[in-house]
Amino acid sequence: MGLLGKLYENGDGVAQDVDQAMRLYTQAAEQGDAVAQLRLGNCHMTGNDMPHDEKKAAKQGLALGQFSLAQCFESGAGVVQKEGEAVKLYRQAAEQGNMHGQDALGKCYARGGGVVRSEETAVKLFRQAADQ
Repeated sequence: MGLLGKLYENGDGVAQDVDQAMRLYTQAAEQGDAVAQLRLGNCHMTGNDMPHDEKKAAKQGLALGQFSLAQCFESGAGVVQKEGEAVKLYRQAAEQGNMHGQDALGKCYARGGGVVRSEETAVKLFRQAADQ
């Protein structure tokens, strides 16, 4: 259902229908599909709701879900802004080899956002991200 939702969201082979995509993502997310939870969360973030589905995806250990939810906590989009929570989630994504998580965590270390500033750690994380 999640893949079908993506087709409807993008209008790929079917008439674009974001409402139908949301229904399909919701069905798949309710069945525990972490990728559908992430996609549903992303749809909500672009205009409709708070990122509760991204929280589900992150709790299931989906690195993209962790990264996406971290962005919410860093910016305060749909949740109370918490740099420490953002760093925790960026770290979880980075430890799974997610280059976006590595890059974002590197930026936190470079500026001292939610962590003690460390250029050495920042460079290490930027290199890990660049090596992918």
